[in-house]
Amino acid sequence: MSKSNKTIKIDPITRIEGHARVFLNLSDDGKNLESAGLVVNELRGFEKILVGMEADRMPHITGRICGVCPTAHHLAASNALDNAAGIEAPVAAKLLRELMYMGHLIHSHALSLFVLQGPDLVMGLDADPAVRNVVGVVQAAPDVAKKALLLRTIGQKINEMVGGRGTHPVTSVAGGITFIIDKEKTTQLKAWLDEALSLLKELAPVVKQLLLKQVELHPAMLKEWITPSWSLGTVRNGSVSMVEGTLKAIDEQGNVRAEFPIQDYDRHLVESVLDWSYMKPVSILDNGEQHEYRVGSLARINVAGKYGTELADAEYAEFKKLGGSPCHITVMQAYAKLIETIWAIEHGSEIIRDKRIFGETRVPVKFPGGRGVGHVEAPRGTLIHDYEIDENGIIRAANLIVATQQNYSLINRTVHQAANSHVIGLPDDKALLNAIEFGIRCYDPCLSCATHALGAMPLEVTINRGGRRVRTIRR
Repeated sequence: MSKSNKTIKIDPITRIEGHARVFLNLSDDGKNLESAGLVVNELRGFEKILVGMEADRMPHITGRICGVCPTAHHLAASNALDNAAGIEAPVAAKLLRELMYMGHLIHSHALSLFVLQGPDLVMGLDADPAVRNVVGVVQAAPDVAKKALLLRTIGQKINEMVGGRGTHPVTSVAGGITFIIDKEKTTQLKAWLDEALSLLKELAPVVKQLLLKQVELHPAMLKEWITPSWSLGTVRNGSVSMVEGTLKAIDEQGNVRAEFPIQDYDRHLVESVLDWSYMKPVSILDNGEQHEYRVGSLARINVAGKYGTELADAEYAEFKKLGGSPCHITVMQAYAKLIETIWAIEHGSEIIRDKRIFGETRVPVKFPGGRGVGHVEAPRGTLIHDYEIDENGIIRAANLIVATQQNYSLINRTVHQAANSHVIGLPDDKALLNAIEFGIRCYDPCLSCATHALGAMPLEVTINRGGRRVRTIRR
């Protein structure tokens, strides 16, 4: 590896939500990777922006944090306001919120699997970046692309019909939902969910085959990209849940270490500050010790052990044969997202056929002053909204803990593993970038949520040797 400064520019930029820089620190002789990590150089400031705003606007304002997962913020805020007001939304409102969220989950996972990670799986990690994109997928596998994009569209339509808008929902408010659903809408929703299930039955075998093919071509992903850690997720009645339930934490071996209501999150989760990144990692506090943990699809099924629907649980049985339980193989997160999409469709079909969905959907709300905490399982993992609200209904303090923060330590470990398998003794810029990008994409990071970024920055990999920068690679 040359000691002279060298910059290589590679287009197009990476397929992650947001922009990032990666550093790799090598030993003096260049034979060992001493440290590696994902750097976010932009300001996290949304919590300060919320101070002074009316509390009842939070479901609409916080949804603007991100255009990829607005429904997650929309419902986390609604749950926090219900908690602050000391009320419980009517059953019909809870069902509609959950149905809205199933649409969002279908849309988000389809986007992640087929648009962001899809080019890696269809074209292969070693394909030219100029063709390794969604256009390349359409050209290489038009039938798969058509069905995948249709699945994504159906999820967005469900989200839009129940949420009032596709990108920034408006119907979930403190106290419930702003409308009562009619039979015409339920008929359409049933038809969309039936169509989605039919599509996914065709797509699921393709995704599994493509994923296993890449693992076969890159065995290091299966043998070396293993990140044992604790897992955190929401459970209800012993199954995976997204919008209601208790938080459950297990250790690397699957032993239950904590289960608590969301209002007690600050007794168990600890945010830290780094001097080299604006994103704050989070750890679980247990008996005075802090533990790294994962959130998201893989963590949720590690924690719960079942989805509670026929097809999803049957697929999970196949998953366990490959990845074990709990599973710590980074690339298996794509498979977990696939199974969770099956579950979202099945569970959405259960909700739309529940007669209670036609009941009253809203109760009066008044904020007496105090704290309100709510959460959902965002597609990427646990999302927490914590508000201090005065007696006039004004936000006086806010804390938001998002999934990518909680996965930060695991992302950095995966970056280290990817670089270790592709840079030491292999000074191939293309292979290095491909490996690092794919490893990061496995977590489907949302940097806008994690940092509330201002400005733009492409992916940049900085390689330091003996404390001196020797190469900078950009895509």
